[in-house]
Amino acid sequence: MVLVAGVRFAQPSLLTLYINPVIANILVGSASWTDKTLIACGRFYPPGCRTAEQRLRFYAQQFPLVEVDSSYYAMPLPQTAQLWADRTPAGFTFNVKAFRLLTGHQALPTALDRDLQKALGPDVPRTLYYEKLPGEIRDELWRRFRGALAPLQVAGKLGAVHFQFAPWMLRNRASMAHVEHCVEKMEGHLVAAEFRHQTWFFGEHLEATLDWERGLGLVHTVVDSPQGFANCVPCVWDVTNPRLAIVRLHGRNRDTWNKKGLAASSARFDYQYNADELAAMVPEIEHLAEQARQVHVIFNTNHEDQGQVGARMMRELLRVKAR
Repeated sequence: MVLVAGVRFAQPSLLTLYINPVIANILVGSASWTDKTLIACGRFYPPGCRTAEQRLRFYAQQFPLVEVDSSYYAMPLPQTAQLWADRTPAGFTFNVKAFRLLTGHQALPTALDRDLQKALGPDVPRTLYYEKLPGEIRDELWRRFRGALAPLQVAGKLGAVHFQFAPWMLRNRASMAHVEHCVEKMEGHLVAAEFRHQTWFFGEHLEATLDWERGLGLVHTVVDSPQGFANCVPCVWDVTNPRLAIVRLHGRNRDTWNKKGLAASSARFDYQYNADELAAMVPEIEHLAEQARQVHVIFNTNHEDQGQVGARMMRELLRVKAR
């Protein structure tokens, strides 16, 4: 029996799988633990697991890693991060996505705290972009974002700060300057970069981009996603920071990748990896683990329980291979 926030569940903890030293530095988890479709499907959380505290405590009994997705949509609060730290066991790791304005995406004014909305004045545009914000507002965004991460950092539970840059950020001088700006602003943090335009890894740019990432200390993100679109990058299995390698699995659903009008982002990543697809990645993941002190494998297939099913399958494949 497992006691989670005062509720007993029959399902045992699976963290014991990570005792094997061969795979001890490979952590597997999902992007988000609160997606509405995950909760509604009723297949991951046991009956009686209904509160935010119970869900996070239960998730942390199943996996040693999670990616915080909500921080992309709205600036997180330090008190929320403190609750995350308090509700998870020692050794648990949070990767946190950077707020969307910091990654080149647009945002509505309502995504900002009310005092910042007020500071922008009555003529605030309907859509905000980072480069058009006043310098003092940009500085305050960085200050608040770093402050929100502090409780996790103090608790030793902050992994990477994940910058998923906008797909219209091509590999050019302006985009590279912005990435370098982000690294400078996040000094003292482990910063991961995920690019979403093929120009970053096209032809001779591939090695040049990897060398540039190494020079900045950026954690390269290995991306598995549908191919054949301008806003997709190839799966480049390489390490640019010896502390960490990240593998992010978005699924391979070509039909939904760029589909307009989807009710939620989880519909875009509606894909269930099968055992053969995941088994093909195991040797590459193990090779990353030989080059980096830790590897994070994150399933961003967050429609219903697809991410959790895939993460469990991947973990079992790694465990069997390590016998």
